[in-house]
Formats: sequence, structure tokens, C-alpha cells
Amino acid sequence: MKFSILFLFLTFFFANNTKQASVLPEDFVYVKQVIPDILEEIRYAGKHNFMGRPVNAYHEPKAILSKPAATALKKVQEELLQEGYCLKIFDAYRPQSAVDNFVSWAKIETDTLAKQEFYPEVRKKNLFSKGYIATRSGHSRGSTVDLTIVDAGTEEELDMGSPFDFFGSISHHNSQKVSRKQKANRQLLKNVMSRHGFRSYSEEWWHYTLRDEPYPETYFDFPVE
Repeated sequence: MKFSILFLFLTFFFANNTKQASVLPEDFVYVKQVIPDILEEIRYAGKHNFMGRPVNAYHEPKAILSKPAATALKKVQEELLQEGYCLKIFDAYRPQSAVDNFVSWAKIETDTLAKQEFYPEVRKKNLFSKGYIATRSGHSRGSTVDLTIVDAGTEEELDMGSPFDFFGSISHHNSQKVSRKQKANRQLLKNVMSRHGFRSYSEEWWHYTLRDEPYPETYFDFPVE
């Protein structure tokens, strides 16, 4: 009897630990394992996002990237730390299931829980035509990251002129609605990311993709956990 209980326990233990160890594809890593001092505020794992609730397939608030992207981001972090700054990640790898959740949410015009904070000037039915919601995202390829810069001492975010994930022209890199200081903060992020192999996205100051991303045509769907 004791042997049977021990056997069942060991079987359960190793089965579960094997599953945890094999969650990520071989070429992906948890960003914290590569950059322990980076900050993470994974918005889609909680309620503080444009949907106003946790997004499908975000089971844990963890940032995941391809190994090349994480390695390049580590160099960004190292450079910023020398100047008294630090990176904060809002989103990294995004499962296709999460993207599908965005699409289904966008089709329900009455579901506007977080409208006032994230898209006050945009009618929800126009989110597709304006490009804010799409059926595929570069994030699902594993080498795109949404992030900002914070003061390394206080962890206070630099003023970028608009919040992360704000749907509006003020979030564009070339927006004339931001102050000189806000524009300089955006440029600081853009310059350091560019030096280490990332390209920006003109309509979102927080969005960067590794230029030589390893999976430019592959959209992954393993969960964030």
C-alpha cells in the first residue's frame, strides 16, 4: 500500500514538473531569467488594459520572448542602467488565442468597460478600420515587445505623453500633441532600442520588434504561464 502511494506521488510529481519545464518552445525564454532586474507589468494578465479584464491565454503575468530578442533587450537594459534608468515591459510574446480574444471583444460594441482610459475618442466599431485591432499580431512571432523607461531608483515611468495602449494619434511617434520633454523621452527609448537591433512602430511609441527576428512568418499559440 505504501509503495503504491509513493509510486503515484512520484508519477504525479515528475509529470507535472516535466510539463512546466516544456511549456516554452526551445528558442523561447522568460525575460526575467535573462534580465533579472527588468520590471514587468504584464497588463493583459490583469484588468488594467483596454478590455478591462484578463485576456485569454495570459495565465501568469510573465514576459516571454525569443532568445535572440531577450539577449538584445538585455543590452538595452545594461546601457540604460548606466544612465540611471531601467526598462519596464507591458507585453512581450502574445499567444494567437489572445489576439483572437481581442477580435471577438472588438465585435461587441456594447462592451466598453475601459473606453474612457484607452480609447475615449474612437468608436469601438472603428477599431478594425483604424488598425488598432487585427487578426494577427507581430507579438505572436515572439520577438516584439511593448515597453517604457523608468527611473531606476524610484521606478517612476518617464512621461511619454500618452499611456501604454492608448488608441489615438497622440501615441504616434511623430505626434505634435506631445511636449518637447515627452518627445525627448520617446526618442531616448527609440535610440537605445535601435542601437541594439530593434525597429520601432510609427503609431505606437512603446512597440518594438527585433529586426532579425527568428520567426518572421510563424505565429505561436502556447499560453503565457
